[in-house]
Amino acid sequence: MIDLARLRLLQELARRGTMTSVAEALGLTSSAVSQQLATLERETGAMLLERVGRRVRLTAEGARLVSHAEGIFEAVEAAELDLRAGRERPQGTLEVATFATYAKAHLLPAIVRARDRFPDLRVIVHELEPADSIAAVRDGRCHLAVTFAYNLAPRPDAGDLAAHPLLEEPVLLALPQRWRRQRAPIDLARFAQEDWIVGSRQTDDRLLAERACAAAGFAPRIAHTVDDYDLLLRMVAAGLGVGFVPELGLRFPSADGVARRAVGGMSLSRRIGALTRRALADSPRVRALLSVLGGA
Repeated sequence: MIDLARLRLLQELARRGTMTSVAEALGLTSSAVSQQLATLERETGAMLLERVGRRVRLTAEGARLVSHAEGIFEAVEAAELDLRAGRERPQGTLEVATFATYAKAHLLPAIVRARDRFPDLRVIVHELEPADSIAAVRDGRCHLAVTFAYNLAPRPDAGDLAAHPLLEEPVLLALPQRWRRQRAPIDLARFAQEDWIVGSRQTDDRLLAERACAAAGFAPRIAHTVDDYDLLLRMVAAGLGVGFVPELGLRFPSADGVARRAVGGMSLSRRIGALTRRALADSPRVRALLSVLGGA
C-alpha cells in the first residue's frame, strides 16, 4: 500500500527539484524527506530516485509514479466529497491563501457573512503572494487561492486548477499633490526622469512598471521597493517617487494625500480570481465561500 503523504513528497520533489526545497516548503528536515522517500521505495519495491553528483533525480519508475499522483489525490478528494454530498450545510475547515489588499476589502467581510450563514464552516486565512498561494493549493496545504495578475504581466496558465473569476480593477498612477490639476489621463512619458516605487516581495509590480514605461518609450528609474500600498502612498505624498497602485490599494486614508490618474493611451488593470483543485470545485465549503464573495 502506497502511503499518500510519502507520495506527496515525491510529487513535490518532482516539482521543486531538490530535497532541501521540499523540506523548506513543507516544514521538514532534508533528512526526514530522504527517509520518507526511502520508505516509499521499499513500499513500492521500485527504485524511484537516483543520485547524480550531490543531487537526486527521479528514475523512469519514479516519474511514472508521479504521473499517477495527481489523479490519485483527486480521486481521494472526490471520495471525501462524495461522502459529504448528502450534507446541505457546508462544514469543516476551509484554508484560504490570499493577498492583503483583497483580504481587507472583500475576504474578511465575506468571512463575517459566511459565519452567520454557515455556522459550521471555519475559514482560515493565510497571507501569501500569488505564486506561493497557487503552490499551497497544489500541494494540499490550502483549499483555495485568491490570486491576481496584471494585464501587462500575465501568469502562466494554471490549467490543472479550477478557476473562478472574482473581479477586475483598474490600475492607476499615484502622483504627488502637485498633479491634482491634471484631470485627463496622463502621458506616462512625462515621468521618464522621476524616481519610481515598486513592490518588494514579487516581480509582478516591477514587470508592470517596466512594461508600461517601455510602451511609453523609456525605462523607469526604480529607486524604492516597498511591500505595503499605504507606505507607497505616503512616500508618493512625500515626493519620493511615483508608482502604480490598483484600485483596492487606494483604500487607505493616505490616498487622500496623492493624486491618482489613469495612464493615457493604454489600459492597465489587475484581474483577481480564485483557484482550487478540480476535485474541490464542487465542495460545499468552496461553493459557500465563493457565494458570499460573489456578493462582496
